[in-house]
Amino acid sequence: MTPDAGAFWRVISEHGVKALFTAPTAFRAIKKEDPEAKLARQYDLSCLQTIFAAGERLDPPTYQWLAETFKVPVLDHWWQTETGWAIAANLHGLESMPVKSGSSTMPVPGFNVKILDEAGNELGANEQGFIAIKLPLPPSCLTTIWGDVERFKSNYLETYPGFFTTGDGGYFDEDGYLYIMGRVDDVINVAGHRLSTGEMEEVVGKHPMVAECAVIGRRDELKGQMPMGFVVLKNAEGAKPDQIVEELVQLVRQDIGAVAAFKQALVVGRLPKTRSGKILRKTLRAMVDGDEYVVPSTIEDPAALDEIKVLLKS
Repeated sequence: MTPDAGAFWRVISEHGVKALFTAPTAFRAIKKEDPEAKLARQYDLSCLQTIFAAGERLDPPTYQWLAETFKVPVLDHWWQTETGWAIAANLHGLESMPVKSGSSTMPVPGFNVKILDEAGNELGANEQGFIAIKLPLPPSCLTTIWGDVERFKSNYLETYPGFFTTGDGGYFDEDGYLYIMGRVDDVINVAGHRLSTGEMEEVVGKHPMVAECAVIGRRDELKGQMPMGFVVLKNAEGAKPDQIVEELVQLVRQDIGAVAAFKQALVVGRLPKTRSGKILRKTLRAMVDGDEYVVPSTIEDPAALDEIKVLLKS
């Protein structure tokens, strides 16, 4: 944040901004530098009516911080480049729904969203699975991949015939609210148990000292995969990393269970991200497993990977 973590609030105050729209990563960065929002209180934000989050999952701890700090509706929504517009959202212009922390609310008109298991069977409420959209897709969605129709079919339509495969995992609750838990690639297999790293990130993010985090699945000869966390602290000065990691392990064990096998976390100065704020989990997995990887051209700062590489070696 330049010149400080109050830059957003200054712009809102000076220009009478009614709605703020950005990625949750930006809010986590602000919260890390200014956890009590002291800088925000320096500005008149009475014009601000709504905060929108998109581009990645809005984790409950970040949602709670925003809602409690600014006292305005904080709205998450889920969409993909391929769909061209929101798949699930809280449509203020249509009918405002009660906000549920961690949920992007309900599918919008035009999208028939289903939760499927590996065999393509529809799952019930609170059962995590693969998020798919029943065909036909509404207008604005992709109809092919330029110059490669067969790739379009194999990537999006053939996994579950009659459905568009989103590549994301999640579930509906008993009220029909949709929860996006992350990419299907982020579901790991620990000794035969399929576990969501997004769910673990949600638990880790509850710790009062954690500003942001990422959980990936590293290879393990015995269990197939084991979860590993990367944690950025709100205030590293005076913190005891080993103690915090121990507390995080207990938190995951308490909220998810021993089956999660979350036993390892690394405290880092920052997480590697794209310029749009998405954490490079795939690259982190490759680094931990010792696989070759290509630094994405969209990375915000390649030095973040070098810093983590040094920590992994030590």
